[in-house]
Amino acid sequence: MAAMAETAATGGGAEPVIIKKYANRRLYNTARSSYVTLDHLAGMVRDGQDFVVRDAKTGEDITRAVLTQIIFEEETKGASMLPTNFLRKIISLYGDSLQSVVPGYLEASMDAFARNQEQMRESVTRLFGAAPGIENFEALTRRNMEMFKEAMRMFTPFVGSEPDRRGSKGQPAQDELSELKTQLKQMQTQLDRISGKS
Repeated sequence: MAAMAETAATGGGAEPVIIKKYANRRLYNTARSSYVTLDHLAGMVRDGQDFVVRDAKTGEDITRAVLTQIIFEEETKGASMLPTNFLRKIISLYGDSLQSVVPGYLEASMDAFARNQEQMRESVTRLFGAAPGIENFEALTRRNMEMFKEAMRMFTPFVGSEPDRRGSKGQPAQDELSELKTQLKQMQTQLDRISGKS
């Protein structure tokens, strides 16, 4: 019966499950009539079950604080997803004039990510199989670099209008190759700077 109540509470457009938090920090799932842990709530999030956490004494909505606590617990377990620089930037925006814009921006970004999440999973599985390893990611990096170099060749055409600058087999002259390598190095430096590697 409790399971049916929870299903009804989380089904199509119905009210979210109410979780009560008591002074002793215990969490009580009113739909299941049982105490739960932060791990249980994390599982509910992963399963797409909506819930609201309320202070048992005041009735105040403390969902945001509990969700933040779940993230903290996950991060301390070693399942880190939030880069240090990202956290620093978030902290630096508190009290900034752009603070009010950040929540909407992050929410829209995560919504877009969620919409593409399944497609990303299918693409990774199709490319690497069910369990992609570091070797597969290295292969992907090498493939991306080859594609990048090929794109560079398209933007640096070696037209046949200067036959005197080519070798006997139609290959680019040494100075052209050196110039191309220099351009590739400059673009790689710019890409590293943009991605924060330097």
